[in-house]
Amino acid sequence: MSEFITNTSNEKLSNIIRTICEGGNADELIHQFDNECDDLSQEAVSEVFQSLGQEGVEFQNNPQVIDFYHQVIVNKVAAGILNQFAPGHPVRVYLEENALLRSLFSEIGQIDPNQDLDGFNAVFQKILTVEKHFVRKENQLFPCLERHGWDSPSKNMWAFHDDIRARLKEVRIALEQGDATQVAQKFPSTRDELVRLMAVEEERLLPNAMNMLEESEWEAMRTGDEEIGWMLDETPPPYPPQSKEPEYVHPSEDTKKRELDLSTEASHYDEGYLTPEQVNMIFKFLPIDITYVDENDKVVFYNRGEERVFPRSAGIIGREVRYCHPPKSVDQVLRILEEFKKGTQDVADFRIHFKGRYILIRYFAVRDQDKNYRGVLEMSQDITDIKQLEGEQRLLDWD
Repeated sequence: MSEFITNTSNEKLSNIIRTICEGGNADELIHQFDNECDDLSQEAVSEVFQSLGQEGVEFQNNPQVIDFYHQVIVNKVAAGILNQFAPGHPVRVYLEENALLRSLFSEIGQIDPNQDLDGFNAVFQKILTVEKHFVRKENQLFPCLERHGWDSPSKNMWAFHDDIRARLKEVRIALEQGDATQVAQKFPSTRDELVRLMAVEEERLLPNAMNMLEESEWEAMRTGDEEIGWMLDETPPPYPPQSKEPEYVHPSEDTKKRELDLSTEASHYDEGYLTPEQVNMIFKFLPIDITYVDENDKVVFYNRGEERVFPRSAGIIGREVRYCHPPKSVDQVLRILEEFKKGTQDVADFRIHFKGRYILIRYFAVRDQDKNYRGVLEMSQDITDIKQLEGEQRLLDWD
């Protein structure tokens, strides 16, 4: 039965393309096809186009065929791939977010910013949540691929993310300034870059990841994904599926031990004694982001505060620090490491504006009592409110 349905879909697909290429009106055929066909395989689509090419149908440069391909066929192929994965599987979630982006592009494409800037902005704000999609890839998927020897996504796709981030920022600023002309000029190229990125994900990144990663890695990835979040309105179901609702474990209570050359049993410190629980609570409530990189340039620790300035997830533990920063800033990171190791510098300071806040970022060389280099301590702090303080306050202001 499924073979019959597939053949019928192929025939309808061929008929639509022939009709378009012959100059006919295929709107009704497309509408019917869109409603009746739930998904397509890439193999079926290739077969249709190959057969049409052998018949001499000139579809390659037909703008209506190209539009039909991107608006309908791509979505059907994506749905076919998505249905291969169980609900909640990280790959399925990535694909569901891509489907959401395509629907948002369709929705925003019906809005002229020169006529309805507020309506355009409302949909654009949803598109901006693609940042969560990016951050999960950078902090969760890429580290797993690195461990299997594939670091190209960390080096190249991350740079692609940053380029799109910059484009999205330009559109966002134009919207904030009420400049509809700039919005209309800048958004199409931004959308096209996101569409290109989704194609690379679906045709190369995710298929290769499925071939490389073990099932246990996908299952572990789900926990870290939850810390970062998703573009979707509803939280994806647990993966692997569970018979009952799993008990939520707060990050501060995560006691799972990872394979690291560190002792977690020590309780005696230079100036007193602390239990592991107390140490964990101190780092949890410390109002500063801390990340520690050891002498081998591996990230071995970060604190899980309630409101971190920069997102972190368990995927970065054991990861080489150069892959934990955007490609455009890697050179500075490597220079800091080099100077710290040589002993020529001990501190590096940066100040940036980030999401409307003023952030202080400091790097400190960590050395043992014999002055041997033992790593780097990175500290990030939101100093927006601190910077505005004046005068003295000697009394409580609780009342």
